[in-house]
Amino acid sequence: MAAIIYTHTDEAPLLATYSFLPIVSAYAEKAGVKVETRDISLAGRVLAQFGLADDALAELGELTGRPEANIVKLPNISASVPQLKAAVSELQEKGYDVPDYPEAPATPEEAEIRAKYARATGSVVNPVLRQGNSDRRAPLPVKAYARKHPHVNKPFGEDSKTAVATMPDHDFKHNEKSVTMPADDTLSIVLTTASGERKVLRAGMKVLAGEIIDASVMQVASLHSFLRDALATAKARDVLFSVHLKATMMKVSDPIIFGHVVKEYFADVFAKYGDDLAAAGLSANDGLGSILAGLPSLPNGKEIEAAFEATLASGPRLSYVNSDKGITNLHVPSDVIVDASMPAMIRNGGKLWGADGGTGDTLAVIPDSDYAGVYQAVIDDVKENGPLDPATIGTVPNVGLMAQAAEEYGSHDKTFEIPEAGTVEVINQAGETLLSHDVEAGDIWRGCQTKDIPVRDWIKLAVTRARASKAPAVFWLDETRAHDAELIKKINAYLTSHDTSGLDIKILPPERATVHALERMRAGLDTISVTGNVLRDYNTDLFPILEVGTSAKMLSIVPLIAGGGLFETGAGGSAPKHVQQLVSENYLRWDSLGEFFALVPSFEQYASFTGLQSAKVLADTLDRATGRFLDLNRSPGRKLGTTDNRGSHFYLALYWAQELADQSADPELAAAFKELAETLTTQEPVIVSELLEVQGKPADIGGYYLPDPEKASAVMRPSKTFNDALAAL
Repeated sequence: MAAIIYTHTDEAPLLATYSFLPIVSAYAEKAGVKVETRDISLAGRVLAQFGLADDALAELGELTGRPEANIVKLPNISASVPQLKAAVSELQEKGYDVPDYPEAPATPEEAEIRAKYARATGSVVNPVLRQGNSDRRAPLPVKAYARKHPHVNKPFGEDSKTAVATMPDHDFKHNEKSVTMPADDTLSIVLTTASGERKVLRAGMKVLAGEIIDASVMQVASLHSFLRDALATAKARDVLFSVHLKATMMKVSDPIIFGHVVKEYFADVFAKYGDDLAAAGLSANDGLGSILAGLPSLPNGKEIEAAFEATLASGPRLSYVNSDKGITNLHVPSDVIVDASMPAMIRNGGKLWGADGGTGDTLAVIPDSDYAGVYQAVIDDVKENGPLDPATIGTVPNVGLMAQAAEEYGSHDKTFEIPEAGTVEVINQAGETLLSHDVEAGDIWRGCQTKDIPVRDWIKLAVTRARASKAPAVFWLDETRAHDAELIKKINAYLTSHDTSGLDIKILPPERATVHALERMRAGLDTISVTGNVLRDYNTDLFPILEVGTSAKMLSIVPLIAGGGLFETGAGGSAPKHVQQLVSENYLRWDSLGEFFALVPSFEQYASFTGLQSAKVLADTLDRATGRFLDLNRSPGRKLGTTDNRGSHFYLALYWAQELADQSADPELAAAFKELAETLTTQEPVIVSELLEVQGKPADIGGYYLPDPEKASAVMRPSKTFNDALAAL
């Protein structure tokens, strides 16, 4: 039986669900639409790995292969190791029998425990659910609102020193090699050490004809040389030093790279005390915060802490995540995520925050050079032409290659920190070497497998969107990069099977594509960016944040290859701060607009699959209600005393009920909502008062990674009048 699956996830989106889902469920039930939930939160994934909860992620993964799939997917934590450890600790405190995370597995049992945790962390959710490519764009009401009520993109100062620093060579981009498989095969990844020992890093890798196989390596000696230069540059220019990575999604490579940044910044400390820290299990990969928290257990902990503080005082000025709490850019690997942090910095006139709470120009360090040039191109454009004006600019929607774990995102099972010098080879079943790299101990080697069916579907979606939107489509690909060169061959071949008459479709390297898109934006014109999976993630934050102020207000549709639909609701990068504010002030500023937008096509698909006309009425009325919601500016504010997430949900419910009561497409449904619409309209002052009066005091939700459902529901549904009205429906 068809149902809309609304996912329980994490942090602010989960808390918002406690308020919003009862509204959705009540309205849907009245229309005969079935709504179910599945828990794919970090805590839920951990519990599932140890048999303490149903494996909802696996269930939904199986569902994506069926045409009735209809999944509304909210932002989830793609957990780093520090986040995982915190979640495990909370679960243990709640009485769940989950083991400690083994830092260095010493037994087969510990190795299996670590493998289970690996299946719950990083970008494990998206590859399972994204069995289709991404169609992501700013909905027309959002774009109209941004033009009518433009946010401020601050100008860069005339003497701005803000810039991007990236590796000039010896990184993943420059060392990449790629091959398209001529036939089905089984591959192995093998390290042959300098002494001649053969170590199989990965065996039994099934590949199909037409798939693209990549291999690359980041040479750590060159990484450290680059970091030393970047630190010296930041010091000489007297700008903030900041590093921008993706330690959640790139859960193998980027925490390691982050650790190297920490070690290089505190090079003298690690030279003197590195053995002491290692013996205590304190890893730079987990960040400065984790190390400092563990120092009290060391006999010379205070001495080491003083050494860290001395380096902070004398080294290049660091950017800060929270200067009030002393949390630097190097404290937690998952605190600064490149796709959210870079556009926010650009929107803020190229400035980040320093130790004193003030802002300053920064040297933004993005070690791997694959897409660092995109951000530099935007910085150069804004410096030359001034900030983008949301009231006049065009839009840059995205068609992203992500189906079936396509393309290089994470490549967790094919990324390795090399234990000793030698040669890493990708070898086929016949024993032939397809790709090869010489490596040194500590280098980070990464392989990637890109399936052919998703590429074909991606190209088809690009053509479809170009025709539907009457906008040019640009593939952001660099023919001088090995992986992109193989993709370009496929594009040139597969485009011939589509009707592209009258369409403007071109291929440009990412930096040139950025300039092209910005030129058109400033002229008020739209341009579809057609990108691989990493750039999909970057562009769907970069342009929305500059265009409409946030990426959380985007319409994100994933037409599944099997015929169903996955409807994503925006980014969750700022969700932790929202939770902190709720707990301290009982105020949640999370904006659920993404959820509102995702439900419209979800209801439409339900109507199409089941033939249930009332589901289409729900979609049409919700769409109109969301337009009124935006026009009347009912989105959450940021400060106490204004409408927060719960108030915004009330207003959406009010406008939706009014639209349902006023429509004529389904008279029975109109009659069913007449009383609710009248109640919410007349009781608006009472409900708003009940929602406002709880603000300003601490809120107890019974946990961070696994809130107590009753406590969280009580906090997120404080209006008895509103609750009673919904119950009466």
